[in-house]
Amino acid sequence: MVSSATAVPEVALRSGSARPMPAVGMGTAASHLDLVPEVTKDAVLAAIEVGYRHFDTAYMYGTEKPLGEAVAEAVRCGLIASREEVFVTSKLWCTQNHPDLVLPSLRETLKNLQMEYVDLYLIHGPVAQKPGPIAFPAKREDAVPFDFEGVWRAMEECQQLGLARAIGVSNFTTKHLNKILSVATIPPAVNQVELNPVWQQRTLRAYCAEKGIHVAAYSPLGGQNWDGTGNAVMASEVLAGIAKARGKTVAQVALRWIYEHGVTSIAKSYNKERLEQNLQIFDWELTDQDRLNISQIPQRKIVKIDSSLFSQEGEFTSVDPSDFDIVEE
Repeated sequence: MVSSATAVPEVALRSGSARPMPAVGMGTAASHLDLVPEVTKDAVLAAIEVGYRHFDTAYMYGTEKPLGEAVAEAVRCGLIASREEVFVTSKLWCTQNHPDLVLPSLRETLKNLQMEYVDLYLIHGPVAQKPGPIAFPAKREDAVPFDFEGVWRAMEECQQLGLARAIGVSNFTTKHLNKILSVATIPPAVNQVELNPVWQQRTLRAYCAEKGIHVAAYSPLGGQNWDGTGNAVMASEVLAGIAKARGKTVAQVALRWIYEHGVTSIAKSYNKERLEQNLQIFDWELTDQDRLNISQIPQRKIVKIDSSLFSQEGEFTSVDPSDFDIVEE
């Protein structure tokens, strides 16, 4: 068992004033069952007990309130000394990707979390929808042009006001990042993207390293495969072979590979035993042969915005869907 937050390495972000980001975080993207608030709250408390100090949520997930309640409870019962001990990320949804909605949306997030600030606030994706309630799937005609400069200026205001200690993006390719960097006074601190041994994001990782943008990985264990096609990470024979040889789980091999590339993992699990296992990756290393074998795994991306977010019916009337394509070799 990991007994304290100091057991988890941390990385200092190049932009903003957030505390260092722990190298493994707990994700709270909700499935149907997880929408029961007590389930999320209890899972976060269990994670804090085993050593997690990094938590990832989003307005769209519907888990901000139980996450905030769990952190407050952890302080009350002495699991942590104060809210400052945890690193909390939340995200601005596509319906909020409008300059005049960014700050009010963050204030609503902070109210949900019962917190005065988030450590990191991210634009959830490089697509804007008409303001209104979240709908899945969204109508294609509700996609509208993304005002990159206006939205980023509003994100910068969130940091300048101290409501977000650092700001960043999610699901951005090098093309989208170029648009932000061309207008930014404050550069993005983080880009959170789908990344794992089956979708390694070599081009994006190299670009972000050059620009001083830290990369965080969602679906580090190959989740998001809701189409029933199976989990290419957990089913990987390459990873299974390494895991067997090293006496580790496939998940631990995947998370170790991500860590060795300087990337932060956001792993979703509400199971206490697996939460513990996901932190047990720091006292061993992959071999050069392991790394070579992993580098040769066929690549396959799961999350694609046009098919994941929008109905397959109707037409994109005011945007070119290639503008929010997030597939990049």
